[in-house]
Amino acid sequence: MASILFVGLIVLIVIGMPLAYALGGSAFLAIVSSDLPNILTVQRFFTGVDSFTLMAIPFFMISGSLMSKGGVSNRLIKLCSIFLRKFPGGLAIVTVVACTFFGAISGSAPATAAAIGGIMIPVMLKNRYAPDFAMSTVASAGYLGVIIPPSITMVTYGVAAGASIGDMFMAGIFPGLLLCLGMCAYSFFVGRKNNYIMVREEAQPEDGNILRTVVEAIPALLMPIIILGGIYGGIFTPTEAGCVSVVYGLLVGFFIYKELKLSDLPGIFKSSALSTSMILLIIGCASAFGNIITREMIPNKVATLLIGFSDNKVVFLILVNVLLLIVGCFMETNTAIMIIAPILLPVAQQLGIDIVHFGIIMVINLAIGLLTPPLGMNLYVATGITGKKVSDILGKNLIGYIVISIAILLIITYVPSISTFLPGLIAGR
Repeated sequence: MASILFVGLIVLIVIGMPLAYALGGSAFLAIVSSDLPNILTVQRFFTGVDSFTLMAIPFFMISGSLMSKGGVSNRLIKLCSIFLRKFPGGLAIVTVVACTFFGAISGSAPATAAAIGGIMIPVMLKNRYAPDFAMSTVASAGYLGVIIPPSITMVTYGVAAGASIGDMFMAGIFPGLLLCLGMCAYSFFVGRKNNYIMVREEAQPEDGNILRTVVEAIPALLMPIIILGGIYGGIFTPTEAGCVSVVYGLLVGFFIYKELKLSDLPGIFKSSALSTSMILLIIGCASAFGNIITREMIPNKVATLLIGFSDNKVVFLILVNVLLLIVGCFMETNTAIMIIAPILLPVAQQLGIDIVHFGIIMVINLAIGLLTPPLGMNLYVATGITGKKVSDILGKNLIGYIVISIAILLIITYVPSISTFLPGLIAGR
């Protein structure tokens, strides 16, 4: 069954079948070849998506769209611009920080890159920033959307690994901020080297309006505080937090910023439904695929193989990072987590690696994959804003951001407390 499963998956991908269908199709082929009932594929698919926790995904999708359409991205950019725009590479730094803030609202990397990039790339180009640097900055900072909580990818990992989603959210804060600082430092270095300074300020707030700009940004900044505070305060679950975020997004968009219109809602619901259905389809098919992996005891065999190769935690984590960076080039983040987490997690636990820390390692590795072709979803978002080709973004600036990201990833990998400190502090551990 295992041979048919993996050969079938490769063949279906090669002939161009979408990944979700390739997963489900290969699972069905494996079951048909055995004495198991064929209906098992459908049952496992349904079981995979029949989860209260997964209901958080559509709600966070909708709330992110509501906040974006309701004028949140504009106000976050104005807030960041007040303090950062005068630095060398200031607009790039503004982009990185704005993506960090917006990531705490959207939970999605492509959505973050699109919302902030749609505003900041034209401004950077007007201020004579190199197009490849502007696009690389947006693509790279955009992936912070899946690391800064709330994160849809972390919800997926929580379901796949049985980890606390609240702990995953808290664990992502320090790694996300560390990555933000690293990208800001690189933006400053490139800005100073190329003399990227602000030459056109027509879209920036005047000094007299600084207080007003800060006050206007407060409703946007309150959302992650409400979500994380509510989860850890025991007021609501992560799924209920998604519902709260939708209500809050409606209130902010309609009554505070007053930029959201009733006519916007059908489009928001439609795009959120399409995005959610794609993720749930992947999760359902990956569940059927993973069921056969478990039946064939592949996790145990992989654990035996890896520990036989080396039972050293340092070596194992190096292998995991290399594997996930490669997988991220070819596989969507939620799919990769649903397939790989059940295989690698038993080995990690056997070596004493914290389940939440391991989840952060997985999420960051696969997030970096959003910058690497051929999949590289954020590359397509950034180039789509400018109308350029993906080949136009591939260069030293993108490589620079990737190198910075991997360097910080290694620090996070081998200093577990960066990820586990906050969850442990709140839990009193």
